[in-house]
Amino acid sequence: MDDLLRLIVLADDPLARAGLAALLAALPGGRVVYQGHSELLTDAADGEVEPADVIIWDTGWDTSREREERLGLAVPVLALAADTESAAAAWALGCRGVIGRAADEEQLLAAVRATAAGLHALSPALASALLRGDATETQPATIDLTPRENQVLALLAEGLTNKAIAYRLAISDHTVKFHVNAILGKLNAQSRTDAVVRATRLGLISL
Repeated sequence: MDDLLRLIVLADDPLARAGLAALLAALPGGRVVYQGHSELLTDAADGEVEPADVIIWDTGWDTSREREERLGLAVPVLALAADTESAAAAWALGCRGVIGRAADEEQLLAAVRATAAGLHALSPALASALLRGDATETQPATIDLTPRENQVLALLAEGLTNKAIAYRLAISDHTVKFHVNAILGKLNAQSRTDAVVRATRLGLISL
């Protein structure tokens, strides 16, 4: 039982949520430990809802609602997207994996395992559009991070939440958020995950 991946299922539609939970429960290697509404996404990604290895989030069809806070890295999120627009929104939010809602059992299981292993899981139909968007963005010629920002960036790469970073560095949560926003701006990143990926590519950190 201890070897099973602990999964959280979040979806606005109760039927979609129940169906997804039932499907995941039937797949080998995992067990659903919590089901809930999408509004719990931020807290769940910060590890504040239930201990888990992966969050599977059905984004639904409505991508118009904006979220003020980008996702933390404590629990990786695999998003099931209805279309390219919702996939792009999930990717920008910081989801580690994005696949189509129509993915079959084999694809879903592979994506869950990849996400749990710390990899980025993207379905081929969505990957080209998402990665092409990344490639067209301009990177700053030089990245000038302060010593404190470098410390925060390194801890982001470890997957720590803002609260954990604040505790580790003996600073306030508000100060951590200030540094995180500064890092995102300097790296032209759309999410914490994106910042870590960009910093790795630039040689600022190594994973």
